[in-house]
Amino acid sequence: MSAYSVIIPAYNSEAFIADAIASVRAQTVGPSEIIVVDDGSTDRTADIVAHMGADIRLIRQANKGSGEATNSALRAVTTGMIAGLDSDDVWLPHKMETQLREFQSNPDISGCFARTRQFRDGRPDDGSGWTADAWTRTTMVIRTDVALAAGPVCDPPGGVGELVDWLARIREAGSLLHLIPEVLALRRLRPGSLTHKRSEAAGRGYLFAARRSVLRRRASSSA
Repeated sequence: MSAYSVIIPAYNSEAFIADAIASVRAQTVGPSEIIVVDDGSTDRTADIVAHMGADIRLIRQANKGSGEATNSALRAVTTGMIAGLDSDDVWLPHKMETQLREFQSNPDISGCFARTRQFRDGRPDDGSGWTADAWTRTTMVIRTDVALAAGPVCDPPGGVGELVDWLARIREAGSLLHLIPEVLALRRLRPGSLTHKRSEAAGRGYLFAARRSVLRRRASSSA
């Protein structure tokens, strides 16, 4: 199967980052590299990552937002495939094997996503949480050349939904993005997390992406 890199933007994730990385290491098909971008955390996130092993590349930067942290990670990738993970989420062990197999059986796709199941912080996942299609960083596996050709990820107002505009640009360029209807990752629901805030801020992110899409189409038609 294809070699892949894992990118994890992290901000004040000292309580969760070890779980995220452990879920990567537990994959039935392991990564070639794990890249964690500490986005100016004020807690022990960076120190914890720095002591978790030589297979992790830690990039530290001033706080700029999850979009800019993602961009820093994308620039550091050295393999042909990128898998994303939010620092407070976890993968199920067969996630990457399942998605890489999908690329092998469907070579026309440029990106592969999956479903997630929510679990509450402090409680073990019992399989009963809310599930949803997740066009998000945590389920994303994408070809590196496609990701880099799309240009930078832009943080929208509210700081939530930064991949919406980026994925729209990838689709507009003609790349095929596919979603496997299977739960392959778990999203941690906790007060103060982006997942917890998503319902109140997602609208602004989608409006941001829609407006940028309209502007691109206008620019293209007038060229």
